[in-house]
Amino acid sequence: MRKSKYFFAVLAALFLFLTSLAPAFSQAQAKKITFEQAYLNKEPRLLIRLPRATWLDDENYLLRETDERDKTRRIFKVSVRTGEKTLFLDFISLEKLLPKGIVSREHVAATPDFSTLVYSYENDLYCYVRPAEKLKRLTATPAEEEKNPRFSPDGKYLAYTRSNNLFACELETGLEHQLTSDGSETISNGWASWVYYEEILGRSSRYAAFWWSPDSRKIAFLRFDDSPVPTFPIFHAGGVHGELEIQRYPKSGDPNPQVKLGVASLPDGNIVWADIDDRADHYIAWPFWLPESSGLTFQWMNRGQDNIKIYALDLKTGGKEEIFDEKQPSWVEFFEDLYFFKDGSGFLVRSDADGWRHLYHYDFRGKLIRRLTEGSWQVESINLVDEKNRQVYFTGRKEKTTETHLFRVGLDGQGFEQLTREPGSHRSQVSPGGSYFLDSFSSVDSPTRLDLFRCDGTKLKTIERSETPEMREYTLAKKELFTIPTEDGLELPAYWILPPGFDPAKKYPMLFTIYSGPGSSTVFNSYPPLSSLFLAQEGIIVMSVDHRGSGHFGKKGMALMHRNLGKWEMHDLIEAAKWVREKPFVDRERIGITGGSYGGYTTCLALTYGADYFTHGFASASVTDWKLYDSVYTERYMDKPEENEDGYRVGSVMTHAEKLKGVLSLEHGATDDNVHMQNTIQLIDALMDLDKMFEFMLYPGQRHGFIGKKRENSNRRSVNFWFKHLLNR
Repeated sequence: MRKSKYFFAVLAALFLFLTSLAPAFSQAQAKKITFEQAYLNKEPRLLIRLPRATWLDDENYLLRETDERDKTRRIFKVSVRTGEKTLFLDFISLEKLLPKGIVSREHVAATPDFSTLVYSYENDLYCYVRPAEKLKRLTATPAEEEKNPRFSPDGKYLAYTRSNNLFACELETGLEHQLTSDGSETISNGWASWVYYEEILGRSSRYAAFWWSPDSRKIAFLRFDDSPVPTFPIFHAGGVHGELEIQRYPKSGDPNPQVKLGVASLPDGNIVWADIDDRADHYIAWPFWLPESSGLTFQWMNRGQDNIKIYALDLKTGGKEEIFDEKQPSWVEFFEDLYFFKDGSGFLVRSDADGWRHLYHYDFRGKLIRRLTEGSWQVESINLVDEKNRQVYFTGRKEKTTETHLFRVGLDGQGFEQLTREPGSHRSQVSPGGSYFLDSFSSVDSPTRLDLFRCDGTKLKTIERSETPEMREYTLAKKELFTIPTEDGLELPAYWILPPGFDPAKKYPMLFTIYSGPGSSTVFNSYPPLSSLFLAQEGIIVMSVDHRGSGHFGKKGMALMHRNLGKWEMHDLIEAAKWVREKPFVDRERIGITGGSYGGYTTCLALTYGADYFTHGFASASVTDWKLYDSVYTERYMDKPEENEDGYRVGSVMTHAEKLKGVLSLEHGATDDNVHMQNTIQLIDALMDLDKMFEFMLYPGQRHGFIGKKRENSNRRSVNFWFKHLLNR
């Protein structure tokens, strides 16, 4: 009996001892993120890509799901009321019905209901009709590719460009209408000149510069003449002799393309040209059709980009009438989401003329009817205008500039309401009738998830989460939001990701990840990427800070950057660097900074202009002198070089190259058509002449963003750079 008591006493003591060790044992056994997981999306995946969701109608949405392993895709239709999920389109089954060589999921155009899909195969277009399961060849010009095919609203026509001309094809008969005939190496119709694609129409346009009328009977298009634009040579080193690509690229101060606006009618092909001087030094863009195709508007901007006008176009004569005029002392920007009311009461515009971007209702005479929002905060986008219920849904950054939320307000300016309430970053899609919205959400504590709400803000369900069950097996760093005070009284939004098990008695290296362009923000209440969590877990404090021109402080803050690119970015980054250098746990000898494109520019400046505060930099595809970048972007903020000589000189990295004393690593794509490698080469030339040491890696055949193995190589180089210089391993 005594022996039994002794045995159980020992057993109990052993249990208590093991229990006390459990937390430490669990932490010791916790898994760590690998490079392959963080940068190559390898198994086991901690985060998965959420299905793409879009509204089919007011009661049903579509989920486009992709199997991460075999890349197969299916589209499901989901009823909001019943939750029933039915197969809407199976690309696996569809592929069996298509000729060999056509990949079903790679269609280049589709009607909203996916009843008709268009494929490009060997430079020709094929139309696939469901559910008849018929495939029809539309074009037979294998030597000339059709680009940007787009369905007419009624689904009966397909418009596209070929050899820089605009065409429209009748799908039922296959009859093709050639709408323009003067396309050449320098003349393009419906196909954007490079600088318009990059800086005005946007990359999502994929160079398309034509717009169907709502009644499917007309196409508005822009005609570009690139002959005045200087050329830039881009060398491709493949093969024996290489290849020389000649790009029409206006640098700051150079002549721009000459632009005309035309409206082509179908089926006769008659074109009415807008009464615009196409040889004038200005910008013409963003046509918007009026409801019922009753008219067309377009936007004009002067070369100095401080005055924008909206004109209404007479579709019969090409005459124009001014309906809106805005001027600002810094710069203006094109209105990409104008809304014209079906009742003819005018239009809704999102303007930042008062220093913050807000919603205004104007009539067609340019008279302000009503201001819908106001205050020291930003309206980021218009989500839906519900004319029936007299409401506007929009995304804004209101109480906290690090958060985005969905709001609505009445067209009478009353009934302002925030619909998303959970702190974090929300990207919402409102159903066509304003009954529901889909919401993509994340926060510093929550990876992205997709939720469904009623439009009164009531949550119905979570559709999908991005984190996997495996994520619970890892000890992950935490992202923390805060602000950094400046000497002149501002509070700069910032975050850092402290290593797991952070010990304030230790010294940690710091890495700033930045972009810093005008109006751009990196500090949000959102979940960090795995790459940042990977670096933090290895012992690096990963940090970002947004300066006064980042958008958190509205157009008032952004306008400070006018004619001064580089000045306030570096002022505020140095303020942040001073602040962190005073922290006892920060190693002042190992403060790194990294970014690409504009972020590369800022990184290069940090290692030269800010050499006393930043010790290591990894810069990719960097602008190094604003005289080398394109006219539209650069002049928007800097004016022409001859108008702002001091601004260009002070904003050039080469001006400060002699101050370099830390470790700077540069990389650039050899065929970058956006930020030409010329930028990095000229910086290298200056550094060599100054006998400064640096690192450089060239990426053959890569544009502004690296892809495939070259991207993997770049990621490995950056990680190795930080491991070597910040972690001494």
